[in-house]
Amino acid sequence: MKNLFFIISLFLTLVSCNQKVTNEIFVSDTAALVEATKKAKAGDVIVIKNGTYTDAKITFRGEGTKEEPIILKAETPGKVFIEGVSNLSISGNYLKVSGLFFRNGHAPTQNVIAFRTSKKDVANHSSVSNCVILDFNNLERDKDNLWVQFYGKHNTLENSYLAGKTNGGPTVRVDLKGNQSIRNYHQIVNNHFGPRPRKGGARGETIQLGSSFTSMSPSNTTIANNLFEECNGEVEIISSKTNFNIIKNNVFYKSEGSVVTRHGNYVTVDGNYFIGDGVNDQFGGIRIINTGHWVTNNLFYKIKGKNFRSPLAIMNGIPKSPLNRYNQVTDVVIAYNTFVDSDSPFQFGVGTNIAQAAVLPKSEIRSARPLRTEVVNNVIYNSIGDASPIIEHDKADGVTFASNIIDNNGVEIKNAHGLITKDLTLTDIGTNISVPTSGFKDVETYSGFDFETITNDLLGKPRKNSNQIGAILSVDNINLNLLDKTKYGADWYSNVVEPKEATTHSVTNVSELISKLKEAASGDIIELNDGSYKLSESLIVNKPITIQSKGKTEILYTGAANTPAIALHPYGKLTLNNISLKGTKTQFAFASLKENMFNHFGLDVIDSEISNFNYALKVYKQSFSEEITFTNTAISNCENGIELSEETNDRGDYNTEYLTIDNCQFTNVKQNVIDYYRGGYDESTIGGNLLVKNSTFTNSGAAEKNGLLINHRGIVNVSLKDNTFKNNSVKLVALLWGAKNNTETNNTILNSGKIRTEENLKQKLMY
Repeated sequence: MKNLFFIISLFLTLVSCNQKVTNEIFVSDTAALVEATKKAKAGDVIVIKNGTYTDAKITFRGEGTKEEPIILKAETPGKVFIEGVSNLSISGNYLKVSGLFFRNGHAPTQNVIAFRTSKKDVANHSSVSNCVILDFNNLERDKDNLWVQFYGKHNTLENSYLAGKTNGGPTVRVDLKGNQSIRNYHQIVNNHFGPRPRKGGARGETIQLGSSFTSMSPSNTTIANNLFEECNGEVEIISSKTNFNIIKNNVFYKSEGSVVTRHGNYVTVDGNYFIGDGVNDQFGGIRIINTGHWVTNNLFYKIKGKNFRSPLAIMNGIPKSPLNRYNQVTDVVIAYNTFVDSDSPFQFGVGTNIAQAAVLPKSEIRSARPLRTEVVNNVIYNSIGDASPIIEHDKADGVTFASNIIDNNGVEIKNAHGLITKDLTLTDIGTNISVPTSGFKDVETYSGFDFETITNDLLGKPRKNSNQIGAILSVDNINLNLLDKTKYGADWYSNVVEPKEATTHSVTNVSELISKLKEAASGDIIELNDGSYKLSESLIVNKPITIQSKGKTEILYTGAANTPAIALHPYGKLTLNNISLKGTKTQFAFASLKENMFNHFGLDVIDSEISNFNYALKVYKQSFSEEITFTNTAISNCENGIELSEETNDRGDYNTEYLTIDNCQFTNVKQNVIDYYRGGYDESTIGGNLLVKNSTFTNSGAAEKNGLLINHRGIVNVSLKDNTFKNNSVKLVALLWGAKNNTETNNTILNSGKIRTEENLKQKLMY
């Protein structure tokens, strides 16, 4: 018995000697946190006590080891809030950060989280996990920055949630400046990239890998198993600008953009899901530029994107292109993909601009067609037939087509390129997705050079013994739940918001209007009883709110000159319904802030009257609304109408994505009747959008110096239809850009100049 006791005691002693003792350091204020990070050594765990840390500029340096990393973590994940002017910089080896929540602030530097503390001091083998960055935006939209910036090698961003970036700059960028950051093998995995609102111009990517000037460098970065939800910042969701990257097993859900091999070569895009709604023609897929990419095993489901955002866009290049433009597509493999109800999935020569040669220098003409490109073993299913599943914006004479099939529901195909017609049946695979997986086993798979490396299908099943075309071999016992958000991002955070029934607040006088507007929750309704409301100070709208009336209600604004009756602040999204809003000639009906518009606003005016203002709407520089709509509304006796023309940096920026005027009357509006501007000849900025229909313009534009009634310089998508223009003292009603999507139909013009179309408008080049 004594011997047994001795043996057990000896074993416990040995275990105790070999056990690593964790040195936990608890900090509870910003100063202590900064001091603790300075002194940390291998094996230390710095625990940040729950609470709010304001203006925390955290520099985390240390030399951990693989076995004993240095850890910086929240006491309780999600209960440590980093706010104000704050950031985190990391350098050294084997450092781990987890559980932090960045909110209610912005970074003092170029980045919120950086894997370096100086140009020379970078991080390696380090990670950021289980963190959230939410709405952590600079005060000015044009002040670009990054939320996570990679340097060094073998670093990881994982299981984190990032959403709400509104200012310029990618959400995440991998930088390769310096040998210490080349061949980096970074991992961006298992994250949830939540909604990124439309930015209104370029520089709104969710992830950017490198830059134009490091595009010849190998990066070897992997982006895998992430959910991209409503990432609408710009036309590029992921912009790959380096070599040998892997983009694999991600879900792109209702995201207005594409995965783009913008610069650099040899990118693998494999096993991804691109899911649309069958309606929105901004949801995109993959856009190919440069050399040596492999696009395999991807599913495109109800993707309706056009041109740059088409399901699969293969671009024309510029002969002898400089690094920052468009290189010719060569030696690309597009194989084993499946397209379901996705419009014109194969588009070649996208971006060809030979027709604009008169207004562009030769160095900008994209005339180099794809070469040595294989489009093979793909499956297309259309429940409603598509006459043009293959579109050639320029000839696809350098492309090999083989073993591709289509079920087009009997619709004849104009340009088949050998597509084999089959009758297919859809099978449900979960997540409200159905795909064809049978009915084409008799189609011999095309086997090209190195095709034996495509070993699995989209679901990871081996192709070795039962290979067939398409992304999915079979769906036996498969029930996917791709949109289960618990599989991505931080385990303590959810962006699912339970719907709340709006509360209606009834008001009878101005004092109640002001107080109820302050008290109301987001989404509530302020309902005004009949009568006249005399308002001497601006109403501030800083949340989604509806102001409406039951019957005849007038708001008379008597405030100071050049102030708005209704001030649209960040997050302020106003619906104004059945209100007569009057000024005294010197003020604005609606206006954004002059500065610090760090988040978007919104405006929807319905069944209302706007009169006697200097401006009906004044939107200042660096302000942005995703949508501005005027419906069944009269705007009269105003010096200026709707003015969105202060983004004059000519970098492709503009003030709203969608401006809609429907069944409105403009009367005696002297200038800037509609003034909507986007500057810069940037082909990849494919907005904004102006729709003017069923509206009447009378006695307006008399003071317009350029002689244009409707100004929409540089706006890509313009539609003027079923309008009446009567007695307007202008030379032109509108000048349309014929080479873009500018159209006019069924307009009546009486004593108001004319509508003129110029095929090629000269624009300032951005590069």
